[in-house]
Amino acid sequence: MLDADLSDTTAQLDPFDIAEVMRCLPHRYPMLLVDRVEALIPNESIVAVKAVTINEAFFAGHFPARPIMPGVLIVEALAQAAGVLGVKSLGAEGTGKLLYFMGIENARFRSPVEPGCLLHLHVQFVQQRGRVYKFSGEAYVGDRLATQAEFTAMVADPPAA
Repeated sequence: MLDADLSDTTAQLDPFDIAEVMRCLPHRYPMLLVDRVEALIPNESIVAVKAVTINEAFFAGHFPARPIMPGVLIVEALAQAAGVLGVKSLGAEGTGKLLYFMGIENARFRSPVEPGCLLHLHVQFVQQRGRVYKFSGEAYVGDRLATQAEFTAMVADPPAA
């Protein structure tokens, strides 16, 4: 569970759409990789979805004969889901607070992710030390594990204008 600086609520939040995701994250097309949130328990976990379409810019070159979503972008999608979890847990949506990626550990790519898939992003909070948070994530297509990784991020104030 996250420290007391985060909101006390542990009740699951209602699912929410891209508009609410965009209130939580600074990312925009083509780097916004979370389309909706299906479940979120503040300070604990999130299940989010990325709809993978053939219109994604990276498919033009990865790979033209067999389009596959790059593994690093799947890990980025997991990190963005963690960002939504962190911002919602802090009650900081709309404040511009950022979660900066600091590290990736134990990344494993189990099966390819292709256009037409719904990529389900499951992220668990693992640990907090000050403003640094550790998460564990798994990305699924249906019941098939596609990617798993542990990653670290730091909460930061928005940059000065």
